[in-house]
Amino acid sequence: MDVLLADLGSQASVRRLAIDARARYSSIQVLINNAGAIYSTRQLSPDGIELTWAVNHLAPFLLTTLLLDRLTASAPARIVTTSSDAHEGARIPFDDLNAQRSWGRFGFPRYGETKLANILFTLELAQRLAGTGVTANCFHPGFVATGFNRNNGLLIRVGMALSRPFARSVSKGAETLVWLVDSDAAGDTSGGYFFDEHLVTPSAAAQDREAATRLWQLSEAQIQASARGHA
Repeated sequence: MDVLLADLGSQASVRRLAIDARARYSSIQVLINNAGAIYSTRQLSPDGIELTWAVNHLAPFLLTTLLLDRLTASAPARIVTTSSDAHEGARIPFDDLNAQRSWGRFGFPRYGETKLANILFTLELAQRLAGTGVTANCFHPGFVATGFNRNNGLLIRVGMALSRPFARSVSKGAETLVWLVDSDAAGDTSGGYFFDEHLVTPSAAAQDREAATRLWQLSEAQIQASARGHA
């Protein structure tokens, strides 16, 4: 088994990961964007980008776009991104992408914005990939018993520990991901949002194609600005 490591908060590190993956694998038929984080206080990435946004949205956006030609050359191929029902009620703060004017209690509103971004990214990506043999979908895994959100102090760790008996097992949380990657039933669907192996309807904000295109354009601008800053 190969392991390639990267700091997803750093765009330079994500770019090195893509270079390493391209050098090691002549064919890439599956890309799973599963890593994610929540931060109770506003922090900045090495690129000066709010860290939740950098890790949860820009890292998968950057990695996917850097590997897109290898994926299309390897078609049929599938891209799966982990989102969350935390997107419900969220809106993309297009006039405050770096969360300088708003944050929210314990960082949860910001986390919801990034999960909405995952769905909008998938929506736009699927449209751009139409006819290539590469599909793009996302899913909500449910509340899963992992180490998620244990980086935010004692109070949050205690809360997560107390809620653990009500959480899904890791294997149960991964079922839809594996199904999206491996099943024939999911092979013809692209641009979908899934829960428990069923196509479900996300929030109205997550179906906004104009917002999806705008987010893509602004995300491209963010990664290009970071690349220039490190040139």
